[in-house]
Amino acid sequence: MSEENGLDLLSNPVPDDGESLDLGNYAQRAYLEYALSVVKGRALPDVCDGLKPVQRRILFAMERMGLSYSGPNRGTAAKPVKSARVVGDVLGRFHPHGDQSAYDALVRMAQDFAQRYPLIDGQGNFGSRDGDGAAAMRYTEARLSKITSLLLDEIDMGTVDFVPNYDGSTQEPSQLPARLPFSLLNGASGIAVGLATEIPSHNLREVADACVALIKKPAMTDFDLQEIIPGPDFPGGGQIISSSKDIADAYRTGRGSIKVRARWTIEELARGQWQLVVNELPPGVSSQKVLEEIEDLTNPKIKTGKKTLTQEQSQLKATVLSLLDVVRDESSKDAAVRLVFEPKTGKTPQSELITCLLAHTSLESSSSVNLTMIGIDGKPTQKSLRLMLEEWIQFRQITITRRSQHRLDKVKDRIHILEGRQTILLNIDEVIAIIRASDEPKAALMARFDLSERQADDILEIRLRQLARLEAIKIEQELTELRAEQGKLEDILANPASLKRLMVKEIEADAKQFADARRTLIQEEKKAVAEVKVVDEPVTVVVSEKGWVRARTGHGHAADSFSFKSGDSLYGTFECRTVDQMLVFGSNGRVYSVAVASLPGGRGDGQPVTTLMELEAGTQIQYYFAGPLSARLLLASSAGYGFTALVENMVSRQKGGKAFVSLDDGDTLCPPSHISGSSGSLPLADASHVACASAGGRILTFDIAELNHMAKGGKGLKLIDLEDKDRLAGVAVYTRSIRIEGIGRGGKAREETLEIRSLNNAKAGRAKKGKLADLGFKPNAVLRVE
Repeated sequence: MSEENGLDLLSNPVPDDGESLDLGNYAQRAYLEYALSVVKGRALPDVCDGLKPVQRRILFAMERMGLSYSGPNRGTAAKPVKSARVVGDVLGRFHPHGDQSAYDALVRMAQDFAQRYPLIDGQGNFGSRDGDGAAAMRYTEARLSKITSLLLDEIDMGTVDFVPNYDGSTQEPSQLPARLPFSLLNGASGIAVGLATEIPSHNLREVADACVALIKKPAMTDFDLQEIIPGPDFPGGGQIISSSKDIADAYRTGRGSIKVRARWTIEELARGQWQLVVNELPPGVSSQKVLEEIEDLTNPKIKTGKKTLTQEQSQLKATVLSLLDVVRDESSKDAAVRLVFEPKTGKTPQSELITCLLAHTSLESSSSVNLTMIGIDGKPTQKSLRLMLEEWIQFRQITITRRSQHRLDKVKDRIHILEGRQTILLNIDEVIAIIRASDEPKAALMARFDLSERQADDILEIRLRQLARLEAIKIEQELTELRAEQGKLEDILANPASLKRLMVKEIEADAKQFADARRTLIQEEKKAVAEVKVVDEPVTVVVSEKGWVRARTGHGHAADSFSFKSGDSLYGTFECRTVDQMLVFGSNGRVYSVAVASLPGGRGDGQPVTTLMELEAGTQIQYYFAGPLSARLLLASSAGYGFTALVENMVSRQKGGKAFVSLDDGDTLCPPSHISGSSGSLPLADASHVACASAGGRILTFDIAELNHMAKGGKGLKLIDLEDKDRLAGVAVYTRSIRIEGIGRGGKAREETLEIRSLNNAKAGRAKKGKLADLGFKPNAVLRVE
């Protein structure tokens, strides 16, 4: 439902005069009211000042309490007060919610590791990036930080609207007159009803420069804008490794993900030793979290439902322990982050230790970007970076216009008063005589000197000491200054160019005062991937009919040399290498992959293949294959459709496999046929033809060039035109011969080998019906011989 409809419903509340209301409509209205309250009243920031309502109320309450950085009279810095006093004032006057939620908001605005430019100057324990919570509000103290002057200095200059508070006892600002776009400077995070926001923080100097550039050149390109703001600037530093294109896409669409990694140094020690020291972490990552992750790697816990550690856990543990000796946290008040990693030996390759840590811990992580906020029109919207800046610039134009008009009204009023005083100072004796002699001196003065009522009131209230000659000189000087200011203000209000020049001048002045250096390095790098080193050697993968798998070193093993559990037998052997992959084909069309190097070795029974993957409920394993990534297979379904794909196309890092072959209800997968790319001791020649056999006994052969290669999988092309109720029994590629297997009379297994001459008799184009063969049995599989 659109927000406009929601606002219409809210303007027509549930009737309270006894009129009945449908329960569905009532629930809809009640939920909508709640949703809009959360979206606009709690969770999402405003594009104008970058604040959520609770944050705005805290800052405004502290300003009214005289807790500004420069003091209540803009003199010396205000003395901080107990946070409990601030929270109490906020709850009592503006925010009738829980005290803990208000205190949590106050704490976050004081944490320099959570906000790029903290808005509150806190004293006491306000927590740490390691997850330690802040002390109770009765122990901590707070005042506004210096940068809040950019939010609050113009609050009483007519710049923003004030609205009644929750009980109508006082007024609160609907927005703060932000002199810079704090929605980008400090970012925001929140979850509303159906909406969420995740805005990263940015560098003040870059944001200010972007605003100035957009004011001067509104039609500047997104590329030029990204040259000014190349990416976020996180409070804890770190390094953004995403490409400029990924960052640009996130800024353009308002949604994306940015990869961030820690920054470190290598400290050389005595006798050739060294240590890795991490001193900057990605956003949301703490030293404690990294230590816990390393503990889980080096001392893993047995997973639920398992009796021992998985092979993956054991391998990972061995890898980490072979590289890492000691890790300790040396963070202190002098070094906010200092994580020290000592390698196993001084000869441990630095790149291997770094890659291992980045790949398996939060030292490299992703930061979400979701630029959703309340727009200048009051509607929650996901915005691009450009739109955010443009809307803030529009808001700033409005605030400067309102400020200038407000000041102009005051200037005109003061000029009016001073002109009246100047008139009576020139005729002081007559004025005194009128006042002494008249019963209604106000009316008499207005009539005699053509004064307004406002001027007459001011003259009657004037003190005698203000009638001195020196006062007349001061009045003349003040009038000269005020009339000059009046001219400037009227020029700003009448001339858009003057307004823009003033905006640019103020933005540059504020940037000069508060700007600091960028903390986050932006340098594209490849994502760290931990590679397990495997010795490339020949191996034979042995699979049993019941799905037990193992790997035997070398090639050329006799089939009768393998032993199996009682009731089990050989499914097949695959001569390949340790660097190859084993594929498992499920009845649901998914393909599961297992690295050959991770298969159990030795002369035992092996390991159930189901323990190496996560099968969906009801899925049965149908076929296996092991070979190099470059191996090419023909995949087909019983419906007569098929395509080719490489092993590398089917490999997935997920244990749940990869959906690859599209199967309709009732369809089954045919055994895959190996086209080329074998790494065994006897490599297969590239096949040149395809043979299809239907269960009804029809055979069709055609050139392999007619097949489609589908790297992402799918249904494929029609291989053979099947009769009604007929199905594809099998398909195989060949160069000279194939073997057709099936069931004859009495359920006896039968097979027939067809050579090239016979196969040529069934040759036609792909998707033809083929020829009926007199095999004497019903085919159920087609295998390549040569």
